[in-house]
Amino acid sequence: MSAPRLTLADVEVDGERVDVTVADGRVIAVDLAGGPIRGDEVLDGEGVALLPGLHDHHVHLLATAAARRSVDLDPRRVAGVDGMVRALRWALDSGTGNDRGDGWVRAVGYHESVAGDLDADALDRLAPTDRPLRVQHRTGACWMLNGPALALVDVERAPSAGVERDATGRPTGRLFGLDDWLRTRVPRDAPDLIAVGRELASYGITGVTDATPSSRAEDLAPLADAVATGFPARVVVTGGPDLPDDAGPGLARGPVKLVVGDHELPSLDGLVAGMRAARRRGRPVAVHCVTAVGLVLALAAWDEVGTVPGDRVEHGAVIPVDLIPVLRSRGLTVVTQPAFVRERGDEYLADVDLADRDDLWRCGSLLDAAVRVGGSSDSPYGPLDPWTAVVAAVERTTAGGRTLGVDEAIGAATALDLYLTSLSDPGGEPRRVVPGVPADLCLLDRPLAMALGAPDEVSVLATLAGGVWTHGVR
Repeated sequence: MSAPRLTLADVEVDGERVDVTVADGRVIAVDLAGGPIRGDEVLDGEGVALLPGLHDHHVHLLATAAARRSVDLDPRRVAGVDGMVRALRWALDSGTGNDRGDGWVRAVGYHESVAGDLDADALDRLAPTDRPLRVQHRTGACWMLNGPALALVDVERAPSAGVERDATGRPTGRLFGLDDWLRTRVPRDAPDLIAVGRELASYGITGVTDATPSSRAEDLAPLADAVATGFPARVVVTGGPDLPDDAGPGLARGPVKLVVGDHELPSLDGLVAGMRAARRRGRPVAVHCVTAVGLVLALAAWDEVGTVPGDRVEHGAVIPVDLIPVLRSRGLTVVTQPAFVRERGDEYLADVDLADRDDLWRCGSLLDAAVRVGGSSDSPYGPLDPWTAVVAAVERTTAGGRTLGVDEAIGAATALDLYLTSLSDPGGEPRRVVPGVPADLCLLDRPLAMALGAPDEVSVLATLAGGVWTHGVR
């Protein structure tokens, strides 16, 4: 027996008030409002906007789930060294953290503005304990382990390039780019991905690209399990060059993720080899580039291998103006995170040279030059809420109320479009609500013009993924 047809009556689509009917996971009709109702079930929208479901083109789902269960050391959440110590002490003393009874405590969101550069000696001094403790830098690029944690993971067996050592050769406890290795050494708790999915749905998100560069299918098994048990969004995964093409049931395979590390750049030959491995699998590549030097290296590798449709620059945090036409001529897409202007803008203004500030988190200048741009969160390192990113892209205002890169500001409709493109084509044409498309839909609490006039006030009344309610009114 087929599922009943649903009509979303009197909703605004492309500036018109229409009735949208959904059946078997697809939109089957878009009629002018006021005509015969085709559905067995009806929801009266009373003129509010109906959009395609939003897409987050770069998120880390497992890390986001883990962050929700970790100690938060973000400088906006803790009051300096004393606040950090209290947070860690509470976790250590109460037995909380990422432990499942194994003693480990996991903290995230740390920045040097709280207590300077942390290493094992600093952690052992500030929060003495015999429990293993690991603290992740806010960028996600570095883990800082205390003495007991270093002893348990046997850091001498880690890939040497990611292990920081002092002048005597002793490991400091700071590990860079070793997430895959740490996963084999640290007990893992069961991530609550369904809760993350519910949060995504509450923002109107119906599709994500998970940008974790894992090369082991077993690392993505929790994602496949979540999709099989009701994760309320479509999931595309990237993964490293060695990840099998069959990433897991229900997981679509996207571009191969390659990392141009901030701590230690790969060799040009190594990056070229990774791109060629992706090409042998018939895959585009998504290259993590945060610095200008990293972007130059990535472009040099692309010059060796050639670009194909779907090749992407992830982040593009710093893009010198003379590289914008290069990106355009290569047909590359930039998948960016506008919310970092608000989240970290005050620190950029304090720490980044004046001459480089105009290169930060470009958006308007890329679009003006016909460079394709997709929007994303980079959660948990940035906020998961795409409406926060829309506001940041429009206002270019920091949390402290200062302006950063005002010339990069774009209109609210353009900012929203960054989240309406296909998972397979970030930066492409925004999807539309028309007959035949999947019923991945987002119902706002107001008409679109009102929403674009104050995107920070928008609420999502309901979300459907494949015609199934995943959030809000029934």
